[in-house]
Amino acid sequence: MTDWRVRITSSAGALNLDIDIDGSGEPLAIVGPNGGGKTTLLRVIAGAHGPAEGMIEIGDATFLDSSAGINLAAEDRGVGYVPQGYGLFPHLSVIENVAFGLSTGPRKASIDDRRTRARAALDELECTHLADRTTARLSGGEAQRVALARALVIEPRILLLDEPVAALDATARRSVRSFLARRLRALGRPSIVVTHDVRDVVALNADVCVLEAGVVTQRGTVEELRVAPATAFVAEFVGLD
Repeated sequence: MTDWRVRITSSAGALNLDIDIDGSGEPLAIVGPNGGGKTTLLRVIAGAHGPAEGMIEIGDATFLDSSAGINLAAEDRGVGYVPQGYGLFPHLSVIENVAFGLSTGPRKASIDDRRTRARAALDELECTHLADRTTARLSGGEAQRVALARALVIEPRILLLDEPVAALDATARRSVRSFLARRLRALGRPSIVVTHDVRDVVALNADVCVLEAGVVTQRGTVEELRVAPATAFVAEFVGLD
């Protein structure tokens, strides 16, 4: 089991929190109102947005330690990040999208190795048949799997998913929730899922961290939040309001 910590302080007041999570593979769901800092948290961990001071550690890897002058570039962190809308490149084919993460940083591989590993990642997610398609020809569920394959092909230290089913229709949401629940359990590595839907949390059997105005206001299971909601948002999120 890998223990990991995210400790972030922002002088701009966007985030002021301290999160400890074990590396058992059980996902952590980040929930909260719009503007609460959920996406900012993911971007800070991924290295796309830097806090003024703080620390981000995963096992023996230190992404950020402002007191020691450490701040790894995004490509050196080994983070698998699936943003809202999936962030696929429209000018690249599916297999080129998946291989892209292996073209820079310490995980950089040869062209042949990139394609071999990208095809293996697609095969693992049962979408090898999509390899030569353009992203414009993908359904929402297919795009979600391709984006996940691109995040996983680098063998990330941590996986970050931002509203992974929000863009899907109701039928696709049910299918993708079930798929993600299986995949995240099988990964055996830390993962964070940002969501606004309690059904996502239940389907993933995730622990919940409530983030409001950049501060953690409650932490626990859905049932624990239902028994004693700490804020009005929590009560509404679990269906008590």
